[in-house]
Amino acid sequence: MKKVKKFMNKSLQVKKVLNNNVVIAINTSNEERIVIGKGIGFGKKPGEEIFPKQVDKLFVLKDENEQEQYKTLLDSIDEKIVELINDVIVHIRTRFENELNEHIHVALTDHITFAIKRLEQSMDIKNPFLTETQTLYPKEYTVAEEAIEIINKSLGIHLPEGEIGFVALHIHSAITNKSVTDIKKHSELINTLMQMIQHSLDLSIDTKSINYLRLVRHLRHAIERISMGDIMEEQEKLAKVLKEEYPLCYNLAWKLIKVMQNTLQKPVPHAEAVYLTMHLQRLSRYDNEDK
Repeated sequence: MKKVKKFMNKSLQVKKVLNNNVVIAINTSNEERIVIGKGIGFGKKPGEEIFPKQVDKLFVLKDENEQEQYKTLLDSIDEKIVELINDVIVHIRTRFENELNEHIHVALTDHITFAIKRLEQSMDIKNPFLTETQTLYPKEYTVAEEAIEIINKSLGIHLPEGEIGFVALHIHSAITNKSVTDIKKHSELINTLMQMIQHSLDLSIDTKSINYLRLVRHLRHAIERISMGDIMEEQEKLAKVLKEEYPLCYNLAWKLIKVMQNTLQKPVPHAEAVYLTMHLQRLSRYDNEDK
């Protein structure tokens, strides 16, 4: 996805109008591009030039695979929905300084369209890691809330709260250039780890507490470090002290590590047990003081 200013000096000519908001265009090198903009295809004919001043809200899909996927989607989606989702993506872009990966057009259009169909068929898909998503990606979650509100108001519908979490993951994916699949996998893993923690420590965790937030964010960064193969400095002396002082939390930390290793199929540095033990002890102490 490119902003208008990125190619203002490049000429684009209409090859085919797909609908009022999407056209297939060619550049000076005769390369096809899908150009998306509010009203960009209205009244356009093949061979006509696209001028930047006509398209203050403009995206260009350059990747051929993305283009083909998007074309396929357009065949089965109402044009008003396409326009609405593009407006939502414009809103998302204005809320972040980062450029968005162009895949968001395909992924979010596909997801929202399917979500609307599920709603029409009275199918409620639960989002089991909604709380973790809100904790891990607070700004993405807030913008996702805004996006869902725009859709609900425009269409007169009420998409369930769980959709906010799913849209937040798509936003995070577009910002970080990470696949939604990997992001979901990591969120699911954190959800599994938190359930293990609650059960093992017999806690009813306050998801708004600072210790919960710190632990979830630590797990996120730990998973990212493990996935990237980052090496951590060993903490043998501290590990020995924690093992003696807090055996329950220390043993639980190693159980969590084994789950991470099995899920990610990556080795986890032994030092991770130290940091997890300290987080678990804080969480346990805070909860017990509140009882």
